[in-house]
Formats: sequence, structure tokens, C-alpha cells
Amino acid sequence: MIIVIDKERKTELPFSRGILTRSITSAGVEVGIAYSIATEVMKHFMEMRKKKVTKDDIREITYEKLVEHGLKEEAKRYLFWRRLKKLKFPMIILIGGTTGVGKSTISTELAFRLGMRTIIGTDTVREVMRKIIAKELIPAIHTSSFLAWKEIENFPKGVSPLIYGFETQVRHVAVGVNAVIERSYTEGFNTIIEGIHLVPGYIKLNDRSFMYLIVVKDKDSLKARFYERTRYSLRPAEYYLKNLDEIMEIQEFLIEKAKEHGIPIIENVELEKTVNAIMERLMEEVLGRLKERGIEIWE
Repeated sequence: MIIVIDKERKTELPFSRGILTRSITSAGVEVGIAYSIATEVMKHFMEMRKKKVTKDDIREITYEKLVEHGLKEEAKRYLFWRRLKKLKFPMIILIGGTTGVGKSTISTELAFRLGMRTIIGTDTVREVMRKIIAKELIPAIHTSSFLAWKEIENFPKGVSPLIYGFETQVRHVAVGVNAVIERSYTEGFNTIIEGIHLVPGYIKLNDRSFMYLIVVKDKDSLKARFYERTRYSLRPAEYYLKNLDEIMEIQEFLIEKAKEHGIPIIENVELEKTVNAIMERLMEEVLGRLKERGIEIWE
């Protein structure tokens, strides 16, 4: 058995291919390849007859193995995420998008790659608010985002009832979401928040917040996702399909707000590519913000 020594925490734990695999996937390496490389790293230490290794030893050999496999860019990204972890730079990642674009799946994969334990959905925040606030007081939060307009009696002239209703719900849910962000920031928690209510302009961002808008190409793409969703959801696809035009109109509104506030827009075609795109943008943004603080991550 190979023991990993953590000098900072003063702990000793068994070497884990699973943990190393997750670290390697943070660099955009496919899980199967990452596991093979983790196995090679373990075999290297076994051949060297090393019974105890440090995290720096693992980092060095993993980098070498990635380069040997022709994964130079991935090797560089691997070092980045490992060094960032040592800097203890907590992040709040916000994944927005209309209903059905894949926000939850993307967030789960991001959490796995980054080793982040906390994922909060804005639907959960809304559900808590529903239990606290009676429907008579704020009716707009007691229904789906694309149906909120039906709970409103009067609309301003020249405004889309759908978007007005959606914004009304967002305005209220954003209060709870901003409280979660503030708490995560104050406590230094790594947190991923996902949901349709993450609308640029309503969410208070800080120097550790990173927001991305996930979109789909067209109605056909979204329709296919809803049918796929029925495999693990109790709600039938028809519930969403009969409101497909409204859901797509909300996407157009979100795109408009994202452009207005400079939020990256990422089309979700395939999970692996989408997550890699987010990780790439995230790395660029983190590097920029560290540089502003006078911190250079590359040695």
C-alpha cells in the first residue's frame, strides 16, 4: 500500500486512483484516460518501491505522464487546478439557463471535476420561499417560471406578460439566491449554484463569482432533452412541450441579459465539451483575477 503524506494537514492517507482520476479530469481529460494515467502513476511508485509519497510527488509524476501521452495543454491545466487548490481560492460558480438545457447535469459534472461538495438549485431556494410565504402574498413564486405570468393581474404596457411574470418571480427568488452567495463568500465555501433564476442583473456577483449561461440551439434540441428527462423525472415531457415556445422565449431574454452584462454564453451540445468549455473559461477568469491581486500562479 502507498501512503500519501499531506504536510499541510499533517495527515497520512492511502493512495487513491479515484481521487487522482478526479483531479486529472479537472484538466479536461476523459474519465477513462484519466483513470489509466492514475494507474500508471500508482505503478510508477510501486516500481520505485515507494511506500510513502507526498502530494507534490504525485503532482510531478502525473504531469510527466500527461505530457508523455501528448496531453501538454491538459498537463498545464492540471497544474493550474492543483496550484489553485493550494492557494485556497474559494469559488462560487453560477450556471444559468432556461428550463431543460442541462444545468443540473453540467453542475454535477463540474462539482465532480473540481471536488466541490455543495450544489444548490434555485428551484430549492424557491421551494423554501413557497413554504414560508403564502401564495396570497407572492403568487408568482408558487408556479413554474414559464407560468408565473398567469398569477399576475396587471401588466405594464408594451411589456411581454411572459417575461414580466418571469422577472417578477426572479426578483423574489434572487433575494434568497443572493443570501446564499453572500454566505458562501463570507464563509469561504466552494459552491455551485444552478437554476433559471440566475439572471444577469438580478444576481450580486463578487470577485469570487463566475457566471455562465447555458443555451440550446433550437426548439428541436430542447424537445429531445425533455423526452430524455422523462427517464428520471416524475413530471411528463408534455408538461414542458406544451410550453416550449414560452421556454424558448425566456432563453432569448436570458441571452439578451447575458450580452448586456458580459456573461459568457455556452451552447450545450455534448456534456463533455460543454464542461470543458466552462472549465477553460473559468481558468482564464481565475488567472485574470489572481493577476489583479498580484498573484502569479505559474512558477
